[in-house]
Amino acid sequence: MSAAIAVPELAEATTPKAERHSSKDEVVLYGLVALLMFCPVAFGAVEPWAIFFLEAVAAVLLTIWMLRQNKSAEIRVEWNPVFAPMLAFFSIICIQMLPGVSAYQHATFAKLLLYVAYGTACFLVTQSLTRTKQLRAIATGLAVYGTGVAMFAILQSLSSADKLYWVRTPRFGGWIYGPYVNHNHYAGLMEMLVPVPLVFAFTRYPHGRERWAAASAAALMGATIFLCGSRGGMIAFSAQVAIFFCFLFKERRREGVVFLLGGFLLLSVGLVAWIGGSQVSARLSTMSIENRSELAGDMRLQIDRDTLRMSAKRPILGWGFGTFEDVYPRFRSFYTNHLVDKAHNDYLQWLSETGVIGFLVLLWFLAKVVQQGVRKSHNWRSDVNAGVAVAAILAISGILVHSFLDFNLEIPANALLFYVFCTVAAMDPRFANHHRERGERKAT
Repeated sequence: MSAAIAVPELAEATTPKAERHSSKDEVVLYGLVALLMFCPVAFGAVEPWAIFFLEAVAAVLLTIWMLRQNKSAEIRVEWNPVFAPMLAFFSIICIQMLPGVSAYQHATFAKLLLYVAYGTACFLVTQSLTRTKQLRAIATGLAVYGTGVAMFAILQSLSSADKLYWVRTPRFGGWIYGPYVNHNHYAGLMEMLVPVPLVFAFTRYPHGRERWAAASAAALMGATIFLCGSRGGMIAFSAQVAIFFCFLFKERRREGVVFLLGGFLLLSVGLVAWIGGSQVSARLSTMSIENRSELAGDMRLQIDRDTLRMSAKRPILGWGFGTFEDVYPRFRSFYTNHLVDKAHNDYLQWLSETGVIGFLVLLWFLAKVVQQGVRKSHNWRSDVNAGVAVAAILAISGILVHSFLDFNLEIPANALLFYVFCTVAAMDPRFANHHRERGERKAT
């Protein structure tokens, strides 16, 4: 299952983007992909050293891109529709940095630096991801990477479920799965990686073993979402599959689809039943699992209510980006031994920290992503740009559903990957269509 998925190399259209391609562009792009892959295995990049590494690498990659632009005859910057809401949100956080606005300026400034790193990654992927050859390499890399992480997570859960990498015991406990202390965040990572091989398997580019290798990789990653025990992840993945069905059966030509889809679902269910069927059944029936604890559903609802009361006190600009952990204790209405430093609902936490203005900017950002992605998604089984848009939309939709129940966007590794997928979904078509170009060559 971990075999590389070779996306056929597609002919490149002659565009200005291809003309200004250089080795430094490759360094920036693949350096960014390496960062995306490093952050999850660094415990989700939640520790200070990992956050510093993320921010430092983003700054270095931006510097390399700027040096490349400085040496070129003409400085060109590609625009992406998501840049406008991202810049608007950056302005809001800058306003929060004024004296007396944020409840804790240091926390807001630290979160602002992280947000700048996310924005830098989105900017760089827009400037450097211009060729189909690059897309082929990245898709293959993410599929192999996701398969490897999924296999590692299964092995670790079967042999040493209470230690990260078999050696490290989390200081505050947790429900470990893969490289994450919290199984819900592992599920969030897989929700974003599964669509890459899944969508590729149903396009018209792979053949024979390539198609089944991609479907098998997607099935393995999807199965671990259930095996990790994340109920939010199960709901989110089910929503992703439903959305994928909508894209799949909207296509007029469906040859081979039912057989491949049946194989994908059968393999996923088989893996779940074989490796952890009883545990998944218990989790689905909300029965407890020994030696693992997390916030109960009623406690999450109490946190939601408290967060709404918290938002009502500062409805316009909120308490300050990144200040939830510092402000929430004064609004907490219950006693618990658990550390409640996140709202367990990304939308409510965003509302409490950035107010109505920040929340409206978030909706603007998501509207741009969905609008641009859906606009490009027609004929996705044959068109490269449409296929990329569908994969990105599926990846994003999983996190957006899961965010009602958890805080994946507060985990730097997951947030970084989410924003990059949003950027890819929203950017203008730029990849060559292999079938169209081949037909044109025959016609000439």
